[in-house]
Amino acid sequence: MALTIHTDHLIVGSGIAGLMLAHKLGQTQKVVIIAKESLSENNSRYAQGGIASVLSPEDSFEKHIEDTLEAGAGLCHRDVVQAVVEAGPAAIAELISLGVDFTRGKGGKGQEGQPYHLTLEGGHSERRIIHADDLTGAEVVRALGVAIRMNPNITIYENMFAIDLITSDKVRPIFSKNYCLGAYAYNRDSREIYEIRSHATHLCAGGHGKVYLYTSNPDVATGDGLAMGWRAGCRVANLEFMQFHPTCLYSQKEKTFLISEAVRGEGAILKTADGKPFMQNYHPLESLAPRDIVARAIDSEIKKSNVPYVYLDARGIGLDKIKARFPNIYKVCLSQGIDMATDMIPVVPAAHFSCGGLVTDADGRTSITNLFAIGEVACTGLHGANRLASNSLLEALVIAGRVANYIAQHGIEDAPELPSTPWRSTGAIEPDELVVLTHTWDEIRRMMWNYVGIVRSDKRLQRAYAKIVAIRQELETFYWENQIDVSLLEVRNLADVAFLTIRCALKRKESRGIHFNIDYPETIDNPAPSDTVIW
Repeated sequence: MALTIHTDHLIVGSGIAGLMLAHKLGQTQKVVIIAKESLSENNSRYAQGGIASVLSPEDSFEKHIEDTLEAGAGLCHRDVVQAVVEAGPAAIAELISLGVDFTRGKGGKGQEGQPYHLTLEGGHSERRIIHADDLTGAEVVRALGVAIRMNPNITIYENMFAIDLITSDKVRPIFSKNYCLGAYAYNRDSREIYEIRSHATHLCAGGHGKVYLYTSNPDVATGDGLAMGWRAGCRVANLEFMQFHPTCLYSQKEKTFLISEAVRGEGAILKTADGKPFMQNYHPLESLAPRDIVARAIDSEIKKSNVPYVYLDARGIGLDKIKARFPNIYKVCLSQGIDMATDMIPVVPAAHFSCGGLVTDADGRTSITNLFAIGEVACTGLHGANRLASNSLLEALVIAGRVANYIAQHGIEDAPELPSTPWRSTGAIEPDELVVLTHTWDEIRRMMWNYVGIVRSDKRLQRAYAKIVAIRQELETFYWENQIDVSLLEVRNLADVAFLTIRCALKRKESRGIHFNIDYPETIDNPAPSDTVIW
């Protein structure tokens, strides 16, 4: 039998979106946060580059909006872009008030009178990336963590894995709307199931980069929030747009370590395995081209050379500036025997960020009443077909604020009073073949990398679809015949996310932004291109 918790707000996930939302809602209401592992283990923590915002007198909202629209390849929702960009400076000011220690100004173009250092990243027309050295995500998570731990209205449950949402359609499907009533969660320490009932539920569970073999994401990024939302009936959009970060360190020891785009912003140059620059052959911005173009260029050069990496040459930046600007990247590279001041860095593209997710409006509302989604799990329309660098943390902060403001102004819609629905697992047995799950996990990730990777074709996508349908059927049987286990929950979610990604990719009969299909290499000339929506 499940243990029951009641609260005003349930927040699933402890990244920047979830922490900022908890901080705001917790001023007046009771909040429960559940973190899959520790409170600080999330995608946000690993964000290196920074947060894009208009903070320089030489910059403008119009420039930031246009850069975002250009990167998004015609698919951004302009109203959302404008709302997020214009709220950026206030969001940064709030972080500073909470104690986030951003790197102070050190000169540089367009920074007269600017107390903080702003850097440049690919696709941006001005320096507008505010950062905390090269550990921005970790610093923001630290400061927000301090704030929420001091709030008596906020209860934190670590090592708590959300299993599925509780909705009125599942409990008693007789209402005109489908209401979210909370979620079931698995306590990894006690191995007990909790029924968490809440007036509003907020999915802030991050992305799903672990669905690919090579990824910059930590192990927790298994698409749990996305899969739960879809199983509950949410609309899903644009999952064909998985952004591959061009420069992940090629190493057997550091398989998920990013070399920030800001390194290229400070002057590093991409070169072939034999040391020759190549980006001039692909884009006028060369090494600072948008990520989709850089990733495809690297993929092409790797295939030409048959060497599994290219080089990033940061030697021209100089040792002093490297140590001052990128202390953590320098340290990690040095641990791998690479001195950035004298050696070129071997890099390879890796799955990094999903521009698609659960469909929401600019206030985080999904198609299920009283269910909100924020951050990478959501698709607001900000990123379109390709995210502009460092817009993701900005989105998480701004939409968290908009959700809190919406609730303050409109409240939460009264849901029907429905009985408790305790979890039942009578007759279930311990999974004694966990090796099967390990093999299935590996099969999904290799299939996605080989068939649904940087360059796609209809034949590869159809092959992947047939495979994932069979895998999901096997997992469904395994799921209902065995007791809950973290490995089982994760691979189940990964299979659902892979299935949705392949369906979205098959529906888009063109190449646009991150999605490139050799059977449809051109972008359809449409003044109002549509999102790929499934439910």
